[in-house]
Amino acid sequence: MEKKIIDITPVRTAIMEKKRVAAYARVSCEKDTMLHSLAAQIDFYRKYIIRNPEWEFVGVYADEAKTGTKVDREQFQKLLSACRAGQVDMVITKSISRFARNTVTLLSAVRELKELGIDVFFEDQNISSLSEEGELMLTLLASQAQEESLSVSENCKWRIRKGFEQGQPNSCTMLGYRLVNGEITPVPEEAEVVREIFDLYLSGYGVQKIANTLNEHGVKSEKIPFWYPDTIRGILHNEKYAGDLLLQKVLRENHLTKRIIQNTGQLPQFYITDDHEPIVSREVFSEVQNEAARRAEQHDHRSGSPSVLTGKIRCAICGKNYRRKITPYNTVWCCSTFNTRGKAYCASKVIPEETLKKCLAEALGGETFMEDDFVKSVDSIIAKPCNVMSVIFRDGTEKEIVWQDRSRAESWTDEMREAARQKRMKGRMNADGQ
Repeated sequence: MEKKIIDITPVRTAIMEKKRVAAYARVSCEKDTMLHSLAAQIDFYRKYIIRNPEWEFVGVYADEAKTGTKVDREQFQKLLSACRAGQVDMVITKSISRFARNTVTLLSAVRELKELGIDVFFEDQNISSLSEEGELMLTLLASQAQEESLSVSENCKWRIRKGFEQGQPNSCTMLGYRLVNGEITPVPEEAEVVREIFDLYLSGYGVQKIANTLNEHGVKSEKIPFWYPDTIRGILHNEKYAGDLLLQKVLRENHLTKRIIQNTGQLPQFYITDDHEPIVSREVFSEVQNEAARRAEQHDHRSGSPSVLTGKIRCAICGKNYRRKITPYNTVWCCSTFNTRGKAYCASKVIPEETLKKCLAEALGGETFMEDDFVKSVDSIIAKPCNVMSVIFRDGTEKEIVWQDRSRAESWTDEMREAARQKRMKGRMNADGQ
């Protein structure tokens, strides 16, 4: 009897893996209508992907107020990172111009994703990057999108520059002013802060001290939550506060990078005097410019060559380096945190340079400070509380030195005494005049 053999191996049912799909959306400005458009795009793509049973929704990556010519879009870069990590199989976007207006950026991203086996589908153009004709069409259409971007950019520039020629500012959101119906208009409460900054500077305050004072008093505005020296410096040199207007101070490098650069003659500039209501008088503004020039010249005259102590002294309280500071009467070393933010942030002490060098000479076993010996022997210095400094030598040894505060009489220089004498004489003359 012949045997009958039947193959009863179970048939394995193929389980179809879902394609992991993400979407990319973008709007180029922060206007409410544009942001509404972005929200609509996000909602549409989320529903669109979820409704397809063969797709798994990964997410929607959306950039607000980002131009398509730039590659440093946060969400765009996150999408690429997710693709590189193997978390995405397919990307859907509305159009080539939404994905990138820069031809180089577009092709670079699409080619990288293609090598990873990831398809990019452009809805409006009905193009798949993995198709045979995909790259050719993308190159042609991306070039067109880039030219459109250039055209839009040039039209905007032309409009703004025509306005400049007629003395019309493009925008104004600086401290103390806002643009109201095309006119630069003072904001009273902010204008008071501006006047205080000018007054403090003319009373002898430096930009760092002014910034510290405003921060300590909790003074802030919508645009300035925290004060820095450069912020103060910019206000003191801004001609708008005297009622004048300099147009076309800066320009954009090109429509692709959109990097802002100073206008040093590339384009015409326009200066309008008495354009709007000043916050400070022309005399006060001029005094500030003269004082700033005087201080700059004085600083350049005193600066001299770099010190061998630079970068060697570290604050034991906050860990920052000490820096050399030249005052009208003395040269001292102070913690950079203390110098920039004040005693509330670092309670370290200022060390007169003369005292510092005397202590280092003692640590090195000499009577005077010798730069060559210091460079050869000392690795670093730690400035500690209670007037203690630790000198750490290159051989690993350490020596602690306690330094003494100078007496009031010792701290007064001839220049300080003369300034005090002049002040007393001026006070007597004022009293006699009354």
